[in-house]
Amino acid sequence: MEQKYMNHKNLSTEEIIKKSRFISHIKRTETEDEAKAFINEVKQEHKSATHNCSAYIIGKSALIQRADDDGEPQGTAGVPMLEVLKNEELYNVTVVVTRYFGGIKLGSGGLIRAYSSGTSLAVKESGKVMEIPMTPINVTLDYTYTAKFEHYLGNTDATIVSQDYTDKVHYLIHIKEEGADQIIDTLKEITSNNYIAKKDDPVIAEEVI
Repeated sequence: MEQKYMNHKNLSTEEIIKKSRFISHIKRTETEDEAKAFINEVKQEHKSATHNCSAYIIGKSALIQRADDDGEPQGTAGVPMLEVLKNEELYNVTVVVTRYFGGIKLGSGGLIRAYSSGTSLAVKESGKVMEIPMTPINVTLDYTYTAKFEHYLGNTDATIVSQDYTDKVHYLIHIKEEGADQIIDTLKEITSNNYIAKKDDPVIAEEVI
């Protein structure tokens, strides 16, 4: 299964399970070095924790996958965490789940559930994004037409990236390729062909899902 998404926000979540404190940290990491640095950063921050278990996937094709139980029984922490990331179709992401032991043993099944739950919660709270190819369009209009044009854009998937006001109004718009020609056709109607529009090479933008 090809990985399709990246996490949206870098954050931490927390759960208490049978008196053990589980803190899940999630961060977008573009390289394995970034992933390792993040894991070390969490370990330094939580030196007194019982365990700092981790998992990461690097690359859209998921060529690099690593899991570490950090002292928990083999297969009860890192691998379940990694499975959550894989099932969520995430890439370029690292999760570290910190555990402060509360005195009650969870058993293998309980540990697997706890580390899976912590990872799932972090992914849910972080949100996911998909990379989308977008077509930039530079548009120049007379002030007369801006209200109609902006009203029209509000009913499309276009994003106004920037606006510049001089003797005319200059917009930088991002739109999915299939919608680019429609915007230009509508501009012709709104302005009676009194506009300037130039499409640039596609760029990659992120869409929250």
